[in-house]
Amino acid sequence: MATEAKSIALDSSESELVKGLGLTSSTTLVMGSMIGSGIFIVSAEIARLVDSPALLIGAWLLTGFLTITGALAYGELAAMMPHAGGQYVYLREALGPLWGFLYGWTLFLVVQTGTIAAVGIAFGKFLGIFVHSVSSTHWLIHLWHVPPIPIGPMVLGNMDVGLNTQNLAAIAVVVFLSVLNIFGVRLGAAVQNVFTFAKTAALLGLIFVGIFVGRNAQAIAANFGANFWRNAGWHSLHAVQVGVGGPIALVGVCTIVAVAQVGSLFSSDAWNNITFTAAEVRNPRRNLPLALALGAGAVTLLYVLANVVYLSVLPLQGNPHGTTILARGIQYASEERVATAVVQQIFGSSGAAIMAIAILISTFGCNNGLILAGARVYYAMARDGLFFRRAAQLNHKYHTPAHSLGMQCIWTCILCISGSYSQLLDYIIFAVLVFYILTIGGLFVLRVKRPDEPRPYRAVGYPVLPALYILIAIFIDIVLLRYKPQYTWPGLIIVLLGIPVYFLWSRRSPQTTGS
Repeated sequence: MATEAKSIALDSSESELVKGLGLTSSTTLVMGSMIGSGIFIVSAEIARLVDSPALLIGAWLLTGFLTITGALAYGELAAMMPHAGGQYVYLREALGPLWGFLYGWTLFLVVQTGTIAAVGIAFGKFLGIFVHSVSSTHWLIHLWHVPPIPIGPMVLGNMDVGLNTQNLAAIAVVVFLSVLNIFGVRLGAAVQNVFTFAKTAALLGLIFVGIFVGRNAQAIAANFGANFWRNAGWHSLHAVQVGVGGPIALVGVCTIVAVAQVGSLFSSDAWNNITFTAAEVRNPRRNLPLALALGAGAVTLLYVLANVVYLSVLPLQGNPHGTTILARGIQYASEERVATAVVQQIFGSSGAAIMAIAILISTFGCNNGLILAGARVYYAMARDGLFFRRAAQLNHKYHTPAHSLGMQCIWTCILCISGSYSQLLDYIIFAVLVFYILTIGGLFVLRVKRPDEPRPYRAVGYPVLPALYILIAIFIDIVLLRYKPQYTWPGLIIVLLGIPVYFLWSRRSPQTTGS
C-alpha cells in the first residue's frame, strides 16, 4: 500500500509534463542518442588493440550483447516505474537515495554534459571540412595551455583552455538545441525523429554501398577466409600498455576484448536515455520496454554490419606511414576516420564530403536526444531536494524543465571551452559500467523487496541474462582497473566525491526521498 501511495504521489507531481512521446519517438530517441560519431571512428583504435578481424567483430558483438541485455532488464524497471528521471529513480528505489544521487551527480558533472560537449566538438570538427574557418587552431580567446601533469599511471592536463571557432560551433549547437527543447517535448521529438531517420538512412547507405559496390578484393583476401581468425586463438597474446607510459603487458583474448570495450561501449551508450523521459511517454508500460528492445537491437545490428563493411573495403592491418588509404588500413585510417576512409576508397575525393555530411547529421541528432533526456534527471533530483530547486520548476506554457535544460546547457558550454571534456569522457567508462551493474542488480533487489509490485513486462531471460551482464561488466571493470588505470581511477574518484556532497545537500533538504 505504501508503495502504491508513493507511486500515485509521483504520478501526481509529474502530471504537468506532456505525454508527447509515442512508440516511434521513443524508439528514435533510443537510436538517436546512441548513434553519434563513435561508430565512424573508434574501430581504428579497437583494430590496433585486437589486431584481428574476428576480434574486431567480436568486440562489437560483446558490446551488442551487453547493450541488448541491459535494455531488456531496464525494460522491466521502466514499465514498473515510468517516472521522470529513469535510472536515477530505479537506483533510488532499489538501493536508496544515496545511490540515485551519485548517479545523477556523475551524470551532470561528467557523463551527460561531457558527452554532449564531445559530440558538439565532433560536429564542429566535421563542419570545418566545409567552413575552413571552423578549426580547433583558430582561437578567438586563448586563455591558457595546461601543461601535462603526471599522477601515477595517469596524465592530467595537457589541454588548451579558451574559445576557438570549433568549440564555438559546439556551443552554438548546444545552446540552440537546449532552447529548442524548451518549446515542448513534441518539438524536440519531431527534430529527433527527422535526424534519427536521416542518420539511420546514412548508415544503411554506407552498409549497402560497402557490401554491394565497394567490396575490395585486397581487403577481402586480407581479412576473411583463414585470415579472419588471425590472432584470435585462445592462446594468442596481445600487447597492452599499462597506464600512460607504463610497461607493456601480454594478455589473452578475453582480456584484450574487455580492454577494447572502452571504445565500443562509448559508441553504444545512452540507450538508457529514454528512461529519463518516461513520464512523457504515452502508454509507458508498453512503449518503454518495446522502445528499449527495438532501438538497442537495431543499432547493434547496424554497428556490426558497419564493421563488416569496414573489413570488406579496407584491410584491417596497415602502416601508419602508408601513403594510400589501403596502405593505412583500418588501424591507421587518417585521423581515425574509418568510415570516411571507406567512402573515399569507394567514391574518391568526394567521399570525405559525403561522410562529413552524414556525421554532421548524426552528431546534431545525437545531441538533441542527449539534451532532451538529460534535463529530466536533474528535474527528478530537484523534486527530491537533491539538486538546485529551480531545476524542479516546469515552464508554465510548454511544461518542459526549462531551468534544468538551462543548467545543463551552461555546464556543457563550460566543458566545451575548458578543453577537459575528452579527458572526462575517458575517465567515466568505468563509472558508467558500475552504475549499469548497480541498476541491473537493483532488478534482483526489487524482485525481493517488492514481489507484488505490478510488472507489465518482465525481463527476458531473468535471472540468467541479467546475472551474465553483471558478471561480464564486473570482469571488464576489473580489467580496466588493472590495465587502463587512466580510464578508471579518476572516474571512481568523481563518483566518490559525490558522497560528502550528498550528505551536505540532504542535510540542507530534509524532504529527500527515501527508498
